[in-house]
Amino acid sequence: MNLDLLLLAAADGFSYAGLLFLVALGLTLIFGVQGILNVAHGSLYAFGGYTAVSLTLWLMEHTQASTPLLFAALIVAAIVAGTVLGGVLELLLRRVQGKDPVLQLLVTFGAFLIFEDVQKMLWGVSPMSAGELVGRLGTVDLFGVTYMAYQLLLVPGIALVLFLGVHYVLRFTRLGKQVVAVAHNREVATALGIDARKVGLLTFVGAAILGAFGGALAAPTTTLVPGIGADMIVLSFAVVATAGLGQITGAFIAALMIGLARSVAVYMAPEFDVAVPYLIMVAVLLIRPNGLFVVAQARRI
Repeated sequence: MNLDLLLLAAADGFSYAGLLFLVALGLTLIFGVQGILNVAHGSLYAFGGYTAVSLTLWLMEHTQASTPLLFAALIVAAIVAGTVLGGVLELLLRRVQGKDPVLQLLVTFGAFLIFEDVQKMLWGVSPMSAGELVGRLGTVDLFGVTYMAYQLLLVPGIALVLFLGVHYVLRFTRLGKQVVAVAHNREVATALGIDARKVGLLTFVGAAILGAFGGALAAPTTTLVPGIGADMIVLSFAVVATAGLGQITGAFIAALMIGLARSVAVYMAPEFDVAVPYLIMVAVLLIRPNGLFVVAQARRI
């Protein structure tokens, strides 16, 4: 692989890792606070993407929308889709909170199947994209290689900002400390006066918005088709399993590992690009069954 291809692979990898991290971050937040492995999280990615495409295409067709307004529409679409679907899912999963994990998994899988059908009813099965947005930010020359600024700067930059933002909220805000307390010990947090149900709802909706935001950011660079949510949730599970369930920093690093490795595979051995994320996951789990960044904890009796 020559230098130009290596730079392209790195740029592709950072962009792809940014999208992976946004979805995996929401997934790991839900598990950390609610203890639920949410299979339906992939539907949030798909709905965020479809809502973003519909809104931006409508704005471009019926108004003289500026570039900042169109990018703001991506954020609005993610917030709307994430809030609505996240609220519905949280109310549904509240009924199985603390019950058999298999039941929780079946409920989220059933919700995923329903959302897939609703998605087809609303947008059909024809491919959709908002590719015109990518060109509005122009290009960037990176060591002689021309690359789209949207993929090279915006997506990884937003992922990094959100990573730092979530860390700040969890460490330095009242709500963040309540989230950490509920995640660590729900019963003790409730005894201390924390409304665990409210904290769970806010966390779930916030995580849902992150998943939908990943889809909204992918909308200008990806053709949306039925099943895209399933593809993303499987890859997000690989990221979360590699990092360890509930590990935010670990998810960030694992997303970088998988994104860069898959991008390099696309250029060097494209027949293996689909398998690379899972090979990394298997290799990690064989050495550290709980994930790279999970540390041993005292067992609570």
